[in-house]
This record gives sequence, C-alpha cells and structure tokens, in this order.
Amino acid sequence: MTLGEFDALFDELKTWGRWSDSRILGTLNHLAARQTTAAAGLVRSGRTVTLSLPINTEIGPDNPRPAVHSMSRNHPPAAAPGMVGFATDFLGIDFHGNCHSHIDALCHVSYRGELYDGVPATSVGPAGASVQTIDDLRHGLVGRGVMLDIPRLRGTAWLEPGEAVTGDELEAAERDQDVRLEPGDIFVFRTGEHRRRLERGPWDMGKIGRAGLHPTALRLLAEREVAVFAPDGDGEVLPSPVDGVAAPIHCLQVVAMGMATMDSLQLEDLAAVCEDEGRWEFLFLAAPLRILAGTGSPLNPIAVF
Repeated sequence: MTLGEFDALFDELKTWGRWSDSRILGTLNHLAARQTTAAAGLVRSGRTVTLSLPINTEIGPDNPRPAVHSMSRNHPPAAAPGMVGFATDFLGIDFHGNCHSHIDALCHVSYRGELYDGVPATSVGPAGASVQTIDDLRHGLVGRGVMLDIPRLRGTAWLEPGEAVTGDELEAAERDQDVRLEPGDIFVFRTGEHRRRLERGPWDMGKIGRAGLHPTALRLLAEREVAVFAPDGDGEVLPSPVDGVAAPIHCLQVVAMGMATMDSLQLEDLAAVCEDEGRWEFLFLAAPLRILAGTGSPLNPIAVF
C-alpha cells in the first residue's frame, strides 16, 4: 500500500467521537453486559488454558530487554523451633515487545502526532499518560473468545515471516472452523509464531520479518464490531506492507478504531484444546494490572471451555 492509500483506510476506519458520551473508550463499547453473560454460557467442561508466555528473563534476538527476576528475601538457612520464614522476589519488566504477553493501552500508539480520538500525543510524558491509560481497563475483559487458526486452514505448522493474512482468508477460516466473529467478540488470531520459535529458535523480526494481518483485513473487524484483538504475534506483517508506516496494524486498531489490543500471546496450548474440544469459541478472561498512568500491562489471559 502507498502512504496515501493507508491514510484513506485510516480515515475510513476511524471511530473518533462515536462514543464521546461513554465512560468506556473505543471498541470495548461493543462488549456489553449481554455479550459477557452469553459468553459465560459457553462454559461446559470447565477446562481452562492459559494464553500467556512465561516471563522471559533470557536475552535474545527477539528479546533485547529481558525481564529481571531476583530474590529479595529467602527462607532462613536452618530450621528452629517456632521459626517462620518468608521468601519474596522482585520483578522488573519492560513488557512491550515480542517476548512478554501484554495488552496495550490506547495511549501506547500515536499516528501523525495524535492518539485515539485526536488526543495529542504529548499527553504522554515522563511521568506516564494522563488519559487513555491501562487503568481504564481495571474491571477486566470478559467475553466470547473466537480463535481463527490460519496455519490450521493452510495445513501448515506456522506462517512464515512476511506472510500477510487477508480478510477473505479470515472468512475462510470461519467457514472451516464453523464459527463466526460477532459484535463484542475477542478475536484470537493464530499465526503459529510461538510454535516456530519453539522449533526454530528465536529470530530478529526486524531483519527476518513476521507474519500478521494485511491492513485491509481490518475492514472485516470493523464490520463485525470486534471488541478486542488477541494475536500470538502483534498482528503486524514485517517487513511492513505500507510504504513509510512501520506498524500499520497498531495505527489502525489502536489509533483509528480504539481497539483494545494484546501482543505476544501463546496460542499453542489453546489450539490443542480447541481441537480436542471440537470448538473454537470459549469464555475469555483477562485482567490487566492497575498501573496508573501506564501504557499497558503484562497479562495472563485465560480461556474457559
């Protein structure tokens, strides 16, 4: 896409001002109480599965800023009558990136100097964000999760770096899995990125690339009124298919549409459970940490069948 074509798509997908009288921002307005209640009815077997990567403390080509975990207190070295011990630890994490499962606040991404709804990007400063922070999601995300498994559709283990998924292919996956994205849904998007990492090892995505959505696929998400995007990568195709825009999917989802967006989930366990259960819809739960002025949060989403 040319920059002009991308900007036209950006303006087409904008929801700025659509929910100006709502306490909820962006596409989470699609996820109302009735959708949450209906999603609870999907629980049948009671089986649960995590969609999160473990905290990664190892430096690597895709993890230049690993998390720091250390013990701040250990149990006493020897037991004694009446002795009570406590072990405590410290965790430091720069959670945006390719190796930490997290969710983005709407203040995380700007395009042409603006956040979602035209808020100036300068509203985020050294002390953090003053608006559109992750604390807006403090009550959690609970709804119907729908996973579209593109490697399953293609008959491959994973998508190769640089491969883009179109809206037509998302609809083909719906037909193949007998499921359909509906208003208020949490769209779980599998490219097999984590499986490729497990089998081939980590890689520098800036040099080698990654698989994701083609920008035009966002039209389908807008038409279906999807509330949340939850991919196993970050949704982006690298190298970018848009001239002059490094992260077009984030620009369209977060800045234009106001969509709650997760990154770097682990969907291999979920894919296996979906196959075993014979369904690709489930109750989805996620609770961001309450980081005041934060641009996002580490996350451990859970699917319940």
